[in-house]
Amino acid sequence: MDIERVADQLAALYARGFGGKPSGRYRMPQKILRDMLGRRRLYEADMAALGRALFERGFVLVDMDSFIVVLSANSFVNYRRVNQESLDAHL
Repeated sequence: MDIERVADQLAALYARGFGGKPSGRYRMPQKILRDMLGRRRLYEADMAALGRALFERGFVLVDMDSFIVVLSANSFVNYRRVNQESLDAHL
């Protein structure tokens, strides 16, 4: 299993056009990810290592059990920030 190689492939896939879009976030079935890693099962440690490797490349891995999602870490930059005042006012 080569986590670094698969992380490179997943990061490169983000820039490629498919599914009617020129680039961007995507989802992938766990089965394909297992095949890429040459594994019959993916364990928590495998997903954590892959998530860290992708994060180092500027991406976020979301494990949705039956599939994964890969997003650019930059997509989170403009999200609204929660502070204590917001919590106090709305919760």
